[in-house]
Amino acid sequence: MTQIDTSKVSRWDQHGREHVVRVHRTGVQRTIRCDTCGWRRGAQFLPWLKAEEHLAEAHQATVDPTAAKGTGRPGPLTPRGTTGCAP
Repeated sequence: MTQIDTSKVSRWDQHGREHVVRVHRTGVQRTIRCDTCGWRRGAQFLPWLKAEEHLAEAHQATVDPTAAKGTGRPGPLTPRGTTGCAP
């Protein structure tokens, strides 16, 4: 049986660029590494949460591509101060 030792957390920034942090597992220890900037950190507990925090803080990447409808890409951006709803 094949064992998966790597997973990824990806988010999109406000400009539509994808940022990815990969989680590598070796036993109980996990190492997280950002493909965009090379940042890395050991994380035994909650590595995916730490990856999401890095993406939000360092790259302002908060749009989850799996949450977008159908396309796998973020939807159109709404200008600040508007809700996107018709009056």
